[in-house]
Amino acid sequence: MPNHETLVVLAAGIGSRYGGLKQLDPVGPNGEVILDYSVYDAVRAGFGRVVFIIQRAFEAAFRDRILSRYEGHISAALAFQELDMLPEGFAVPEGRQKPWGTAHAVLCAASALGEAPFAVINADDFYGRGAYELLIEFLRAPQPPGPPTYALVGYRLRNTLSDHGAVARGVCTVNAGLELVAAEELTAIEALPGGRARNRYPDGSVHELTGDEFVSMNLWGFLPSALPLIRAGFERFLREHGGDPKAEFYIPTVVTEWLRAGRARCRVLPTSETWFGVTYREDKPRVVESLRALVAAGVYPERLWS
Repeated sequence: MPNHETLVVLAAGIGSRYGGLKQLDPVGPNGEVILDYSVYDAVRAGFGRVVFIIQRAFEAAFRDRILSRYEGHISAALAFQELDMLPEGFAVPEGRQKPWGTAHAVLCAASALGEAPFAVINADDFYGRGAYELLIEFLRAPQPPGPPTYALVGYRLRNTLSDHGAVARGVCTVNAGLELVAAEELTAIEALPGGRARNRYPDGSVHELTGDEFVSMNLWGFLPSALPLIRAGFERFLREHGGDPKAEFYIPTVVTEWLRAGRARCRVLPTSETWFGVTYREDKPRVVESLRALVAAGVYPERLWS
């Protein structure tokens, strides 16, 4: 029977800090984008299907420049995240321009997922093949008794920073059994010498970080049972924060709510893979150099989809 684990790719971000539509920006030796390497790694790990969540405004460009590459390699579909995709009784507040966040994006793909286990990734992050292998192993393993158990691939904070500005990361609290206790979304983490970091909160206060913390890079493993939990959480979010034009419904936040309420568990799957991405345009040369080195080392072929 064909593999049915699905890769869900969050590609609806506007890319404002990067200064362009970074999901379609070539970084590989033959015009590949970071997303090409993610899909290639997922196929090698055993994923059988991919769903891309995008905005309708760049559907044509995405189909032409991205989706066409994967024909014959993996089954692919599109889902759309739009501001007005809300539960009945809610409306978009005046002044709202940004999408509602990563957890809302997953909800927008629910009809395309059916009953398949699924992983969630960012379109503009390079995770490494080993991370997808960890998730496939988790998604295919029997569930332990009790509440549903989901998974997060954990990276060390020091390996996920940018030299060119602040980044947003879900900083994790983990127990001795490598289960997630909580994930706090910090949105202004700056690199410091020696791998350390600091986060600047909106009120101006600063919190120092060692760099050894596990962080979420939005690389999650879920079962279909997560979808109704996300839907209920989004309605609570809208009731409490729907009038704030800048509030976002993040995956780490909603997962933390489940953990505190005993509705779910979440295993942290540590990885030694090297993460890199293009938060800022100045990050691109490092990504290009890193991918060329991996091609030269034989980790990837020079042409991924030939």
